[in-house]
Amino acid sequence: MVLTQRLHDAFKGAVERITGPRTVSAFKEKGVLTPDEFVQAGDNLVAKCPTWSWEAGDPSKRKAYFPADKQFLITRNVPCLRRAVAIEEEYEAAGGEVLLDTADDDEGEGWLATHGAPSDTKKDPEEVPSMDTVETEARSCINIIPTYAAPAVDDDDDVPDMAEFEDSDNVMQTDEATLQQTYLVAHEPDDDNILRTRTYDVSITYDKYYQTPRVWLTGYDETRMLLTPERVLEDVSQDHARKTVTIEDHPHMAGKHASVHPCRHGAVMKKIIDVLMSRGVDPEVDKYLVLFLKFVATVIPTIEYDYTMDFDLGGSQQ
Repeated sequence: MVLTQRLHDAFKGAVERITGPRTVSAFKEKGVLTPDEFVQAGDNLVAKCPTWSWEAGDPSKRKAYFPADKQFLITRNVPCLRRAVAIEEEYEAAGGEVLLDTADDDEGEGWLATHGAPSDTKKDPEEVPSMDTVETEARSCINIIPTYAAPAVDDDDDVPDMAEFEDSDNVMQTDEATLQQTYLVAHEPDDDNILRTRTYDVSITYDKYYQTPRVWLTGYDETRMLLTPERVLEDVSQDHARKTVTIEDHPHMAGKHASVHPCRHGAVMKKIIDVLMSRGVDPEVDKYLVLFLKFVATVIPTIEYDYTMDFDLGGSQQ
């Protein structure tokens, strides 16, 4: 498997070096983009979703067919509350999964639509603590010790002079009420009640060979320690973890990163565009990345980067 990937990478790199980038639009016909269209779609994503931004990356790795300050897109500190396997167990209990075929003769090679589940299949909220629950439980661990309230004194003459208390013989040692004070005692909540959250930096590059966007994942554990690529696979749909997600060098950043391989991106995007057009929606190329991120969510269903639920995908066909 590793040898095959290396041979493919070498071939892919050679082809990219001797061929120029796509210049003719084939957005609706093939589901692919030119570099200019990628920038256009990226500008629209950044404008509509400020959690995303353009990055320049390593100067030595910049692509001449992109502006220097628009080499790739990134969104940082994206929460990932659960492992992907937990979601899949719920879906299996709900009765299975939906397969999005990309061609009639590609039986078994489609994408699994695993993002989202019927409301009646979700676990009882009591089983999965929310942040509100955790905060409430943490607050309940703080014991407020009551204050002793002295009786009201009406006569000023009966109020003892503070000087009288300078003599240690006047200090009461046996009355427990006088020894009590008002203070807070904080107890650490049980580990099981703390919602530990992984976070991800999700980046999108343009793949010149496949002429489509490509998603890369950089994960951090609950203590902000960098996740190994293998641990990142815990947050990938297990149907894709070893088939469509690979561990490779990032084209603009240092180190190995988990990546959703783009070999079928064009076919899937073409399928989505066809479905939209059949429903009377004329997708616009600047909305491409919005559609793209929605289908990538089937691969990484627990990484909550998609804030485009109400995004306008295009105009009506004439």
